[in-house]
Amino acid sequence: MKIIVSGGGTGGHIYPAVTIIRTIQEKHPDARFLYVGTQKGLEADIIPKENLPFATVDIQGFERHLTPANILRAGKALVGVAKAARIVRSFRPDVVVGTGGYVCGPVLMAASLMRIPTLIQEQNVVPGITNKILSGFVSRIAAGTEEAKRHFPADKVVFTGNPIRSEVMTARREDGARSYGFDPAKKTVLISGGSRGARSINRAMIDVLVQAADHPEVQYLHVTGSLEYDDVMNRLEQAGLDLERTPHIKVRPYLYDMPQAMAMTDLAVFRAGATGLAELTARGIPAILIPYPYAAENHQEHNARALEQAGAARMILNRELTSARLCAVLTELLSEDDKLVAMAKASREMGRPQAAGDIADLVLALAGRK
Repeated sequence: MKIIVSGGGTGGHIYPAVTIIRTIQEKHPDARFLYVGTQKGLEADIIPKENLPFATVDIQGFERHLTPANILRAGKALVGVAKAARIVRSFRPDVVVGTGGYVCGPVLMAASLMRIPTLIQEQNVVPGITNKILSGFVSRIAAGTEEAKRHFPADKVVFTGNPIRSEVMTARREDGARSYGFDPAKKTVLISGGSRGARSINRAMIDVLVQAADHPEVQYLHVTGSLEYDDVMNRLEQAGLDLERTPHIKVRPYLYDMPQAMAMTDLAVFRAGATGLAELTARGIPAILIPYPYAAENHQEHNARALEQAGAARMILNRELTSARLCAVLTELLSEDDKLVAMAKASREMGRPQAAGDIADLVLALAGRK
Protein backbone atom coordinates (compact mmCIF):
# COMPACT_ATOMS: atom_id res chain seq x y z
CA MET A 1 0.00 0.00 0.00
CA LYS A 2 1.30 3.44 -0.99
CA ILE A 3 0.08 6.68 0.57
CA ILE A 4 0.92 10.31 -0.16
CA VAL A 5 0.47 12.73 2.75
CA SER A 6 0.63 16.48 2.20
CA GLY A 7 0.57 19.31 4.71
CA GLY A 8 2.74 22.36 5.11
CA GLY A 9 3.61 25.72 6.51
CA THR A 10 2.99 25.33 10.23
CA GLY A 11 3.31 22.67 12.88
CA GLY A 12 -0.48 22.63 13.11
CA HIS A 13 -0.56 21.03 9.68
CA ILE A 14 2.57 18.90 9.96
CA TYR A 15 2.33 17.21 13.36
CA PRO A 16 -1.21 15.89 12.77
CA ALA A 17 0.05 14.47 9.47
CA VAL A 18 2.95 12.70 11.19
CA THR A 19 0.57 11.34 13.84
CA ILE A 20 -1.73 9.94 11.13
CA ILE A 21 1.25 8.34 9.38
CA ARG A 22 2.51 6.69 12.58
CA THR A 23 -0.96 5.40 13.40
CA ILE A 24 -1.37 3.89 9.93
CA GLN A 25 2.05 2.27 10.27
CA GLU A 26 0.90 0.58 13.48
CA LYS A 27 -2.16 -0.80 11.71
CA HIS A 28 -0.45 -1.57 8.39
CA PRO A 29 3.34 -1.92 8.88
CA ASP A 30 4.02 -2.52 5.18
CA ALA A 31 2.53 0.80 4.05
CA ARG A 32 4.88 3.07 2.09
CA PHE A 33 4.65 6.84 2.44
CA LEU A 34 5.68 9.93 0.51
CA TYR A 35 5.30 13.30 2.22
CA VAL A 36 4.80 16.27 -0.10
CA GLY A 37 5.46 19.77 1.22
CA THR A 38 7.33 22.94 0.37
CA GLN A 39 11.00 23.80 0.67
CA LYS A 40 10.34 26.89 2.83
CA GLY A 41 7.82 25.49 5.30
CA LEU A 42 8.62 23.86 8.64
CA GLU A 43 8.01 20.48 7.01
CA ALA A 44 11.35 20.78 5.19
CA ASP A 45 13.03 20.53 8.61
CA ILE A 46 10.60 18.25 10.46
CA ILE A 47 9.82 15.53 7.92
CA PRO A 48 13.40 14.44 7.09
CA LYS A 49 14.05 14.14 10.85
CA GLU A 50 11.06 11.78 11.00
CA ASN A 51 12.85 9.60 8.41
CA LEU A 52 10.01 9.94 5.93
CA PRO A 53 10.54 10.26 2.15
CA PHE A 54 10.01 13.90 1.23
CA ALA A 55 9.20 15.67 -2.05
CA THR A 56 8.57 19.39 -2.54
CA VAL A 57 6.30 21.63 -4.58
CA ASP A 58 7.06 25.35 -4.86
CA ILE A 59 3.81 27.15 -4.07
CA GLN A 60 2.71 30.07 -1.87
CA GLY A 61 -0.59 31.52 -0.76
CA PHE A 62 -2.06 34.54 -2.53
CA GLU A 63 -2.61 37.94 -1.01
CA ARG A 64 -6.22 39.14 -0.92
CA HIS A 65 -5.73 41.87 -3.52
CA LEU A 66 -3.91 42.25 -6.84
CA THR A 67 -0.17 42.83 -6.38
CA PRO A 68 2.97 42.15 -8.42
CA ALA A 69 3.82 39.43 -5.90
CA ASN A 70 0.54 37.69 -6.71
CA ILE A 71 1.39 37.61 -10.40
CA LEU A 72 4.70 35.90 -9.62
CA ARG A 73 2.95 33.49 -7.27
CA ALA A 74 0.41 32.64 -9.94
CA GLY A 75 3.23 31.64 -12.27
CA LYS A 76 4.81 29.51 -9.55
CA ALA A 77 1.43 27.97 -8.82
CA LEU A 78 1.05 26.74 -12.39
CA VAL A 79 4.51 25.17 -12.26
CA GLY A 80 3.69 23.74 -8.82
CA VAL A 81 0.47 22.13 -10.04
CA ALA A 82 2.33 20.48 -12.91
CA LYS A 83 5.01 19.17 -10.53
CA ALA A 84 2.40 17.91 -8.08
CA ALA A 85 0.73 15.98 -10.87
CA ARG A 86 4.07 14.43 -11.85
CA ILE A 87 4.76 13.40 -8.24
CA VAL A 88 1.36 11.75 -7.91
CA ARG A 89 1.64 10.02 -11.27
CA SER A 90 5.13 8.74 -10.50
CA PHE A 91 4.41 7.44 -6.98
CA ARG A 92 1.03 5.93 -7.96
CA PRO A 93 -0.52 6.09 -4.47
CA ASP A 94 -3.53 4.10 -3.34
CA VAL A 95 -4.77 7.13 -1.40
CA VAL A 96 -3.74 10.77 -0.85
CA VAL A 97 -4.21 12.61 2.47
CA GLY A 98 -4.05 16.37 3.07
CA THR A 99 -3.81 18.05 6.48
CA GLY A 100 -3.79 21.71 5.42
CA GLY A 101 -1.61 24.40 3.90
CA TYR A 102 -1.43 25.70 0.34
CA VAL A 103 0.65 22.77 -0.87
CA CYS A 104 -2.32 20.43 -0.34
CA GLY A 105 -4.29 22.15 -3.10
CA PRO A 106 -2.38 20.99 -6.19
CA VAL A 107 -1.49 17.60 -4.70
CA LEU A 108 -5.03 16.58 -3.77
CA MET A 109 -6.53 18.17 -6.86
CA ALA A 110 -4.18 16.20 -9.10
CA ALA A 111 -5.00 12.97 -7.27
CA SER A 112 -8.75 13.63 -7.45
CA LEU A 113 -8.61 14.27 -11.19
CA MET A 114 -6.72 10.97 -11.57
CA ARG A 115 -9.58 9.27 -9.67
CA ILE A 116 -7.29 8.35 -6.77
CA PRO A 117 -9.15 8.27 -3.41
CA THR A 118 -8.45 11.38 -1.34
CA LEU A 119 -9.07 12.62 2.20
CA ILE A 120 -8.61 16.01 3.82
CA GLN A 121 -8.33 16.49 7.57
CA GLU A 122 -9.75 19.84 8.67
CA GLN A 123 -8.56 20.87 12.13
CA ASN A 124 -10.42 24.13 12.69
CA VAL A 125 -13.99 25.20 13.38
CA VAL A 126 -13.92 27.36 10.22
CA PRO A 127 -12.05 25.80 7.27
CA GLY A 128 -9.47 27.64 5.22
CA ILE A 129 -10.04 28.47 1.55
CA THR A 130 -7.91 25.55 0.29
CA ASN A 131 -9.99 22.91 2.06
CA LYS A 132 -13.25 24.61 1.10
CA ILE A 133 -12.28 24.32 -2.56
CA LEU A 134 -10.96 20.78 -2.22
CA SER A 135 -14.12 19.59 -0.48
CA GLY A 136 -15.89 19.53 -3.83
CA PHE A 137 -13.35 17.09 -5.26
CA VAL A 138 -12.06 14.81 -2.48
CA SER A 139 -13.55 11.48 -1.43
CA ARG A 140 -13.79 12.06 2.34
CA ILE A 141 -13.38 14.86 4.89
CA ALA A 142 -12.31 14.17 8.49
CA ALA A 143 -13.55 17.11 10.57
CA GLY A 144 -11.72 18.00 13.76
CA THR A 145 -14.81 19.62 15.28
CA GLU A 146 -18.56 19.10 15.08
CA GLU A 147 -18.95 22.77 14.11
CA ALA A 148 -16.78 22.33 11.00
CA LYS A 149 -19.14 19.74 9.49
CA ARG A 150 -21.62 22.38 8.32
CA HIS A 151 -19.04 23.84 5.93
CA PHE A 152 -18.68 20.60 3.94
CA PRO A 153 -20.86 18.26 1.84
CA ALA A 154 -22.86 16.13 4.29
CA ASP A 155 -22.27 12.91 2.34
CA LYS A 156 -18.48 13.27 2.58
CA VAL A 157 -17.75 14.66 6.04
CA VAL A 158 -17.16 12.63 9.20
CA PHE A 159 -16.49 14.07 12.67
CA THR A 160 -13.34 12.38 13.94
CA GLY A 161 -11.64 14.99 16.11
CA ASN A 162 -8.04 16.06 15.60
CA PRO A 163 -5.18 13.54 15.85
CA ILE A 164 -2.90 13.79 18.86
CA ARG A 165 0.36 12.12 19.78
CA SER A 166 -0.06 8.93 21.81
CA GLU A 167 2.33 10.22 24.49
CA VAL A 168 -0.14 13.00 25.33
CA MET A 169 -2.36 10.37 26.92
CA THR A 170 0.34 8.17 28.43
CA ALA A 171 2.35 10.91 30.23
CA ARG A 172 1.95 10.85 34.03
CA ARG A 173 1.46 13.81 36.38
CA GLU A 174 4.12 12.65 38.84
CA ASP A 175 6.73 12.27 36.10
CA GLY A 176 5.95 15.68 34.64
CA ALA A 177 6.17 17.40 38.02
CA ARG A 178 9.41 15.63 38.88
CA SER A 179 11.05 16.70 35.61
CA TYR A 180 10.51 20.38 36.51
CA GLY A 181 11.14 20.12 40.24
CA PHE A 182 7.48 20.77 41.00
CA ASP A 183 5.21 19.29 43.66
CA PRO A 184 2.57 17.06 41.99
CA ALA A 185 0.13 17.86 44.81
CA LYS A 186 0.07 21.58 44.01
CA LYS A 187 -1.95 23.28 41.29
CA THR A 188 0.11 23.99 38.19
CA VAL A 189 -0.46 26.53 35.42
CA LEU A 190 1.10 26.04 31.97
CA ILE A 191 1.51 29.12 29.78
CA SER A 192 2.47 28.78 26.12
CA GLY A 193 1.97 30.90 23.03
CA GLY A 194 3.45 28.32 20.67
CA SER A 195 6.97 27.45 19.55
CA ARG A 196 7.75 31.02 18.45
CA GLY A 197 6.00 32.59 21.39
CA ALA A 198 3.21 35.14 21.69
CA ARG A 199 4.42 38.60 22.65
CA SER A 200 1.08 39.77 24.00
CA ILE A 201 0.81 36.76 26.34
CA ASN A 202 4.44 37.06 27.42
CA ARG A 203 4.09 40.77 28.25
CA ALA A 204 0.86 40.19 30.19
CA MET A 205 2.51 37.40 32.19
CA ILE A 206 5.27 39.63 33.60
CA ASP A 207 3.11 41.22 36.31
CA VAL A 208 1.24 37.94 36.82
CA LEU A 209 4.49 36.15 37.67
CA VAL A 210 5.70 38.99 39.86
CA GLN A 211 2.52 38.72 41.92
CA ALA A 212 2.71 34.91 41.89
CA ALA A 213 6.13 35.06 43.56
CA ASP A 214 4.40 35.58 46.92
CA HIS A 215 2.00 32.64 46.44
CA PRO A 216 4.01 29.39 46.29
CA GLU A 217 0.85 27.30 46.60
CA VAL A 218 0.45 27.56 42.78
CA GLN A 219 3.22 26.56 40.36
CA TYR A 220 3.80 28.22 36.99
CA LEU A 221 5.61 26.91 33.91
CA HIS A 222 5.85 29.72 31.38
CA VAL A 223 7.05 28.77 27.88
CA THR A 224 8.01 32.00 26.15
CA GLY A 225 8.97 30.77 22.69
CA SER A 226 12.57 30.80 21.57
CA LEU A 227 12.44 34.30 20.04
CA GLU A 228 10.89 35.90 23.11
CA TYR A 229 12.87 34.26 25.92
CA ASP A 230 15.61 36.87 26.38
CA ASP A 231 13.12 39.74 26.39
CA VAL A 232 10.93 38.02 28.99
CA MET A 233 13.90 37.25 31.24
CA ASN A 234 15.10 40.87 31.01
CA ARG A 235 11.65 42.20 31.87
CA LEU A 236 11.32 39.85 34.84
CA GLU A 237 14.73 40.96 36.13
CA GLN A 238 13.77 44.63 35.75
CA ALA A 239 10.55 43.91 37.64
CA GLY A 240 12.61 42.52 40.53
CA LEU A 241 11.67 38.84 40.19
CA ASP A 242 14.52 36.50 41.19
CA LEU A 243 13.64 33.11 39.70
CA GLU A 244 16.31 31.37 41.78
CA ARG A 245 14.33 32.30 44.90
CA THR A 246 10.96 31.28 43.45
CA PRO A 247 11.25 27.55 42.62
CA HIS A 248 7.50 27.39 42.00
CA ILE A 249 7.99 29.56 38.88
CA LYS A 250 9.87 28.20 35.87
CA VAL A 251 10.47 30.03 32.60
CA ARG A 252 11.61 28.11 29.51
CA PRO A 253 12.14 29.15 25.88
CA TYR A 254 10.77 25.90 24.44
CA LEU A 255 9.53 22.49 25.55
CA TYR A 256 10.58 19.26 23.91
CA ASP A 257 8.32 17.33 26.28
CA MET A 258 4.97 19.12 26.06
CA PRO A 259 3.03 15.91 26.84
CA GLN A 260 4.82 15.65 30.21
CA ALA A 261 4.12 19.32 30.93
CA MET A 262 0.43 18.86 30.10
CA ALA A 263 0.25 15.82 32.35
CA MET A 264 0.91 17.99 35.43
CA THR A 265 -1.24 20.94 34.30
CA ASP A 266 -4.42 22.02 36.09
CA LEU A 267 -4.99 25.18 34.04
CA ALA A 268 -3.48 26.30 30.72
CA VAL A 269 -3.01 29.73 29.17
CA PHE A 270 -2.79 29.09 25.43
CA ARG A 271 -3.38 30.40 21.96
CA ALA A 272 -6.26 28.59 20.22
CA GLY A 273 -4.55 26.53 17.52
CA ALA A 274 -6.40 23.32 16.72
CA THR A 275 -3.61 20.91 17.64
CA GLY A 276 -3.01 22.45 21.07
CA LEU A 277 -6.73 22.44 21.80
CA ALA A 278 -7.02 18.80 20.73
CA GLU A 279 -4.33 17.87 23.23
CA LEU A 280 -5.82 19.97 26.03
CA THR A 281 -9.30 18.50 25.60
CA ALA A 282 -8.00 14.94 25.28
CA ARG A 283 -6.53 15.36 28.77
CA GLY A 284 -9.45 17.43 30.06
CA ILE A 285 -7.39 20.53 30.90
CA PRO A 286 -9.30 23.80 31.55
CA ALA A 287 -7.90 26.73 29.61
CA ILE A 288 -7.72 30.49 29.30
CA LEU A 289 -7.49 31.05 25.54
CA ILE A 290 -6.08 34.14 23.82
CA PRO A 291 -6.66 33.57 20.09
CA TYR A 292 -4.02 34.73 17.62
CA PRO A 293 -5.83 37.65 15.92
CA TYR A 294 -4.20 37.31 12.48
CA ALA A 295 -4.94 33.63 11.82
CA ALA A 296 -6.51 32.86 8.44
CA GLU A 297 -10.31 33.24 8.49
CA ASN A 298 -9.88 34.29 12.17
CA HIS A 299 -10.12 30.55 12.86
CA GLN A 300 -8.47 30.72 16.28
CA GLU A 301 -11.22 32.92 17.68
CA HIS A 302 -13.83 30.50 16.32
CA ASN A 303 -11.92 27.59 17.87
CA ALA A 304 -11.77 29.37 21.24
CA ARG A 305 -15.45 30.32 21.18
CA ALA A 306 -16.43 26.69 20.66
CA LEU A 307 -14.58 25.69 23.85
CA GLU A 308 -15.90 28.68 25.77
CA GLN A 309 -19.50 27.92 24.79
CA ALA A 310 -19.01 24.32 25.93
CA GLY A 311 -17.77 25.54 29.31
CA ALA A 312 -14.25 24.16 28.80
CA ALA A 313 -12.40 27.48 28.57
CA ARG A 314 -12.46 31.23 29.11
CA MET A 315 -11.52 33.44 26.18
CA ILE A 316 -9.72 36.79 26.29
CA LEU A 317 -9.37 38.50 22.92
CA ASN A 318 -5.85 39.62 22.11
CA ARG A 319 -6.88 43.29 21.95
CA GLU A 320 -8.44 43.02 25.41
CA LEU A 321 -5.51 41.22 27.05
CA THR A 322 -3.86 43.00 29.97
CA SER A 323 -1.95 41.77 33.00
CA ALA A 324 -4.84 42.83 35.23
CA ARG A 325 -7.44 40.97 33.16
CA LEU A 326 -5.37 37.79 32.94
CA CYS A 327 -4.50 37.92 36.64
CA ALA A 328 -8.18 38.34 37.57
CA VAL A 329 -9.28 35.30 35.55
CA LEU A 330 -6.40 33.19 36.88
CA THR A 331 -7.18 34.19 40.47
CA GLU A 332 -10.87 33.41 40.03
CA LEU A 333 -10.35 29.96 38.56
CA LEU A 334 -7.49 28.92 40.83
CA SER A 335 -9.44 29.92 43.95
CA GLU A 336 -12.70 28.19 43.03
CA ASP A 337 -12.17 24.46 42.70
CA ASP A 338 -15.74 23.78 41.59
CA LYS A 339 -15.25 25.95 38.50
CA LEU A 340 -12.02 24.19 37.55
CA VAL A 341 -13.64 20.78 38.04
CA ALA A 342 -16.62 21.75 35.85
CA MET A 343 -14.32 23.13 33.14
CA ALA A 344 -12.17 20.00 33.24
CA LYS A 345 -15.26 17.81 32.80
CA ALA A 346 -16.48 19.91 29.85
CA SER A 347 -13.01 19.82 28.29
CA ARG A 348 -12.76 16.05 28.64
CA GLU A 349 -16.16 15.61 27.02
CA MET A 350 -14.90 17.51 23.98
CA GLY A 351 -11.71 15.45 23.74
CA ARG A 352 -11.21 12.83 21.04
CA PRO A 353 -8.11 10.84 22.05
CA GLN A 354 -9.05 8.11 19.55
CA ALA A 355 -9.11 10.54 16.58
CA ALA A 356 -5.85 9.36 14.97
CA GLY A 357 -7.09 5.77 14.90
CA ASP A 358 -10.43 6.78 13.39
CA ILE A 359 -8.73 8.84 10.68
CA ALA A 360 -6.29 6.00 9.94
CA ASP A 361 -9.26 3.64 9.49
CA LEU A 362 -10.85 6.08 7.03
CA VAL A 363 -7.61 6.28 5.04
CA LEU A 364 -7.19 2.50 4.95
CA ALA A 365 -10.82 2.06 3.86
CA LEU A 366 -10.25 4.51 0.99
CA ALA A 367 -7.06 2.71 -0.01
CA GLY A 368 -8.97 -0.55 -0.12
CA ARG A 369 -11.60 1.02 -2.35
CA LYS A 370 -9.15 1.78 -5.18
